[in-house]
Amino acid sequence: MNAIVEIENLTKDYDVGFWRKRKVRALDGLSLRVHKGEIFGFLGANGAGKTTTLKLLMRLIFPTSGTARILDCDIADVSMHARIGYLPENPYFYDYLTALEFLNFCGDICGIPKAERVRRARQLLTRVGLNETRWNTQLRKFSKGMLQRVGLAQALINDPEIVFLDEPMSGLDPIGRREVRDLIAALRQEGKTVFMCSHILSDIEVLCDRVAILKNGRLAQVGALAELRQQSQGQNLIEVVVSATDAAGLQRHLLEPDKFTLNSTPAGLRIEVAEEKDVDIVIAALRKTGGKLVSVQPVRQSLEELFLEVEPANEGKRSGDLT
Repeated sequence: MNAIVEIENLTKDYDVGFWRKRKVRALDGLSLRVHKGEIFGFLGANGAGKTTTLKLLMRLIFPTSGTARILDCDIADVSMHARIGYLPENPYFYDYLTALEFLNFCGDICGIPKAERVRRARQLLTRVGLNETRWNTQLRKFSKGMLQRVGLAQALINDPEIVFLDEPMSGLDPIGRREVRDLIAALRQEGKTVFMCSHILSDIEVLCDRVAILKNGRLAQVGALAELRQQSQGQNLIEVVVSATDAAGLQRHLLEPDKFTLNSTPAGLRIEVAEEKDVDIVIAALRKTGGKLVSVQPVRQSLEELFLEVEPANEGKRSGDLT
């Protein structure tokens, strides 16, 4: 499969402090491939290096070491930018312009002929779900969600081959999130590549063909979700759901009761076991207490659970780190 983004040992150090400067490594030897036509999710806790990576790829900042190529061009090649789209985490808008004027301005920068850029602007504002009655309203009067839609439209104005999206769902209501999810999925159907960062893991799980997880500036995991689940600590867990009125009695009849944790759910008592023989132990205990077996199935880990294995919730953000 063709790699449309190739990153090799990309590293970025920042000088921080006023009197006594010290080095902070925001990105540490990142190597990564993104394939043509896929939606690629880029995950990490605050300060993991996601936004730094995107800024390096966009040439907004410069690497300490390492290389990167997009569309078979070195990122230092300015001509590459005509073929890519980018939505930053905190986009800046000339808020005295209207939505149509802003997109017309962006299209002009990209060298698109006037008639074509006006056509594309109208088409894209419709596509991102911005009501036509707001097209000629100054951007300073827009809500956060409306500005986010305009930002998405500008990222697509030049009909890019690959789009880089940093938190594309930011500020959107549930309807807006669904519309943007549909738009991103449609971009894949059109043969475009999407590289996206998002804190909304459910959106990443639904949309992405592959994901990468950064931890402390380093690549911790990369692959399709099915592959990551196979590598996960919880890959062999089995969920047993039982109907039992006497939970305490059931636990007493389990061999090594401390090995089993019972959680109450609407369907019944949920027990996670590590081995098939433990299922037999649960069934034997059920017979003694008069309970019934409801279901037995492998545990399918969510992306959130996989993410928390890599980045436990109590670790937090690295001290003094940047994004």
